[in-house]
Amino acid sequence: MRTIKFSPLMRALAVCIGTLSFAGASYAAGDKGAYDSAKASAKSTYEAAKAKCDAMKDNAKDICIAEAKAARTRTDEQAEAAYKNTPKAREHAVHEIAEADYKVAKERCDDKAGNDKDVCVKVAKAALVKAQSDAKASRVSTDAKMDASKDKREADYKVAAEKCDAMTGDAKSACVKDAKAKYGM
Repeated sequence: MRTIKFSPLMRALAVCIGTLSFAGASYAAGDKGAYDSAKASAKSTYEAAKAKCDAMKDNAKDICIAEAKAARTRTDEQAEAAYKNTPKAREHAVHEIAEADYKVAKERCDDKAGNDKDVCVKVAKAALVKAQSDAKASRVSTDAKMDASKDKREADYKVAAEKCDAMTGDAKSACVKDAKAKYGM
């Protein structure tokens, strides 16, 4: 049996996707206060991290700045995805976070030379494409599940409404009202 080894970037992207799946737990959907707070926190954390980078030189400084930007992007995008609470917003967040992580990985590759650098860049690009593809597949799957759920509810409502047709007067009105309430129609 073959063991699959994942690069640190792939592990980070997987954690990112998982985190976004549960982002609603840390931010209430539509909670403007939590959203604004997260954005402000991301900005101040970024500014502090960037200030630490100023003491560095060359590629170490570039990596540090890219990591600071990626951390800010991660916080901003997770907050926005949770605030909007839609599959499309979550997909967008994963795309943006993956892009930021890709930039960090590319900066790390700059410390290498020749074929090692080429391979490093290709690995980083592959991780980006995989994360974005997984995010799209997740959104499409979620959309399909939501559509199927709606179709099932409508079918169940039609059955319940048909059963109500055998009744008359107030009983029929109450039956239809109950069916509409039960199936969200």
